[in-house]
Amino acid sequence: MFLQKLYITDFKNYREAELDFSDKINCFIGLNGAGKTNLLDAIHYLSFCKSYFNPIDQQNIRHDTLFFAVHGTYFKNGDTMDLVSCIQERNQKKIVKLNKKTYDRLADHIGLFPLVMVSPYDRDLINDGSEVRRRYIDSVISQFDRFYLDDLIQYNKALLQRNTLLKIFAETHRFEEKSLEVWDEALVRLGKTIFRKRRDFIGSFIPTFQRYFEFISRGTEKVNIGYISQLAEKDMGALLLENREQDRLARYTTGGIHKDDLEFSIGEHPIKKFGSQGQQKSFVVAIKLAQFDYTRDIKGFKPILLLDDIFDKLDETRVEQIVKLVSENSFGQVFITDTQQDRILRVMKSLCIEHRIFRVDRGTVEPYYEQPVESDETNE
Repeated sequence: MFLQKLYITDFKNYREAELDFSDKINCFIGLNGAGKTNLLDAIHYLSFCKSYFNPIDQQNIRHDTLFFAVHGTYFKNGDTMDLVSCIQERNQKKIVKLNKKTYDRLADHIGLFPLVMVSPYDRDLINDGSEVRRRYIDSVISQFDRFYLDDLIQYNKALLQRNTLLKIFAETHRFEEKSLEVWDEALVRLGKTIFRKRRDFIGSFIPTFQRYFEFISRGTEKVNIGYISQLAEKDMGALLLENREQDRLARYTTGGIHKDDLEFSIGEHPIKKFGSQGQQKSFVVAIKLAQFDYTRDIKGFKPILLLDDIFDKLDETRVEQIVKLVSENSFGQVFITDTQQDRILRVMKSLCIEHRIFRVDRGTVEPYYEQPVESDETNE
């Protein structure tokens, strides 16, 4: 699978842009603030129906315009073509279409055009709270398990209802156990399934992640990911029952899979406290490359890989290792942004692989350099 063409209108700082891509490597070069990352975000919209950076869709409409539109033409297996469109008008519902047919539920689109994004903002996985790490697990699993996404949506709805009920009980100074049990039953049923899928995913994900980190660091450091969940020690139903009085006092549900977390370590120490900037970035890159492998193996074809400002804060050794990885045939279409033109040209020159380079400047983008490479292999 690869994105052949991208067409955007009034998206962020772009009035209009139309681009044809290589099915291998595509690079956007330009100064900070020129709009390189915005192009990656437009591609992200086509896979996830939302921005990677700004969850408020209407803020992604270019100033003083009425809407934005992002269109992409994809090829799968070399012959099947799909047109994906995402349109957001001011004060209107977002519209996402596949081959000109509008989705009733955006969730039905997730996973059809899998994508992995690596961004400087991913350091939040290490430095921010547990909600960011839970959201990451959920986004990965949801790309290949639609039932998981449905269960997660239903769990969050039941959690909201239960929390609302607990607030009402506190405000009215009454308590109706039967009313609470309705939502308890839903949380127990859905929570067990979500916990099991998260646990199984992390268990199979860790060895691939460790292999990638070892390659990037050339085997000099050992890392691990721990899955922290209250359900590992106690059944969801027993947890809710045990915490009932505490929930009443807190006015919200204090225990459950919505409290899960991931524990990141390097050399048996928290990487948040003991990892350098380069180690932390390598850690996140290894997570995302492992996500790529996992998604590819489940889907049976290669996701698109977006690398935003990937070389910053990495030494030359780590840069070389990452470039070696993404140029291998195990990866498909790759998009890279960088502020340093000379670095990109040097890195791309060392690779015997088809690539295109685009120059970005204040919301305009144009082809800069293309290197075709003869190959009998197709991008699946």
